[in-house]
Amino acid sequence: MTSTTASPTAPGRTPTRRGLGDPLALGVEATLLAAAVVVGAVLNARGAGLHADAAPLYGTWRPHVGWGSPAALLVAVGVVGWGARWARTARWGLLLGVAWLTAVAWTLSLALVDGWSAGLAERLTPQAEYLHEVPRVTDVRATLAGFTDRILDFQPDAWSTHTAGHPPGALLIFVGLDRVGLGGGAAAALACVLLGATVAVSVPVTLRALGAADAARAVLPFLVLLPGAVWVGASADGIFAAVVAAGLALLAVRGRVTAAAGGVALGFALHLSYGFLLVGVLALTVLALRRTHRWGALLAACAGVAAVTAVFVAAGFQWWVGYHLVVERYYQGWAADRPYAYWVWANLAALLLSAGPVLGPALRRVLSAARSRWQASGGPLPARVAAAARDAGPTVLLPLAALVAVLGADLSGLSKAEVERIWLPFVVWLLVATAWLPAGSRRWWLAAQAATALAVNHLVWTVS
Repeated sequence: MTSTTASPTAPGRTPTRRGLGDPLALGVEATLLAAAVVVGAVLNARGAGLHADAAPLYGTWRPHVGWGSPAALLVAVGVVGWGARWARTARWGLLLGVAWLTAVAWTLSLALVDGWSAGLAERLTPQAEYLHEVPRVTDVRATLAGFTDRILDFQPDAWSTHTAGHPPGALLIFVGLDRVGLGGGAAAALACVLLGATVAVSVPVTLRALGAADAARAVLPFLVLLPGAVWVGASADGIFAAVVAAGLALLAVRGRVTAAAGGVALGFALHLSYGFLLVGVLALTVLALRRTHRWGALLAACAGVAAVTAVFVAAGFQWWVGYHLVVERYYQGWAADRPYAYWVWANLAALLLSAGPVLGPALRRVLSAARSRWQASGGPLPARVAAAARDAGPTVLLPLAALVAVLGADLSGLSKAEVERIWLPFVVWLLVATAWLPAGSRRWWLAAQAATALAVNHLVWTVS
């Protein structure tokens, strides 16, 4: 029996043998998720300190509906019914604009399942969030100079959880919004939604710039119906994902000026989350995939990162000092209780709910393609690696780079729970693997993605 799967330049057109690969991948996903839920429930009953009532998700089991429910269903039906077909033929600029608007509608609808106040306006106002600290920032330069002094807990004026756990760039975003008259929870939440939805533009732009125009169109509907939109609306991680994706897109576009701008964006991203050191894997992959001026773009990007870092250092914040203190703060809190033996694999179940059930089958095809490229290459090991990488293209290398980043974060022990939102900046690049799905199956996979988001949002009361 035969079917079709995707190639880096013409998704859905390369014939390949069909087997039990997809059912097996789905079976593995279902088993992993079921095990994480059951073991999590048992551990919670025993008081094991998971600090996640709906483990592997950080939230509480609470079936509910809201006035966002019919809107989310309507968006899902529209994208599933016409999204993939329209994405193949629409004018590029129009397609990107509609993709962003639809992603905004999808994210807002999911958030409003919980209601305006609980889903958006009050989502970022608890004591643990950045907005709690905004009124206390009266002098930005002084705040940066003394930022690391307030990272450790159990001391006067210690930062709240989210502010302490991140470099100061994250706090500065919300301080900036407040300074321009967009203070408060509603404005902050809408900023997360509006910016977070731009990943549906940045990722396809990156693929197109790297010579995978057909793949960009194939992937786009999956970015619009991202199950992780449950956490984009509203958490700061939606903004983080947007900044990372924009930076990588700028690296991919021709020109050293755009590469330098990409470096600036990624340098700022490094000051949004310490974990974004792992974005370097994706950045190097994008630079390696550029068609021209790779070394010039690399130098320009490094200059951009260095410039941002220098500005923060001049203002008094040193990233490496903050990192060491954050590791200590991490184990002053719930991380000391949360068992690594559970979360090191349950994190992957949470990732599945954020990326959707399409992840396993799509990655299976990517790994198969990578193996084929490796087997077709020959010669000494360095030459073989270079040849395999050159032949693989962005639809193979970008998901693999994101996978390496995720596994690095997982094994580090510094990502125990809450990864369904923390790993959003990597999830959107994992979904590049959907370019390899057979064209005729994409509508069904999109339906499964939408069903996952709707089920999570209606069964679990998520927490940002």
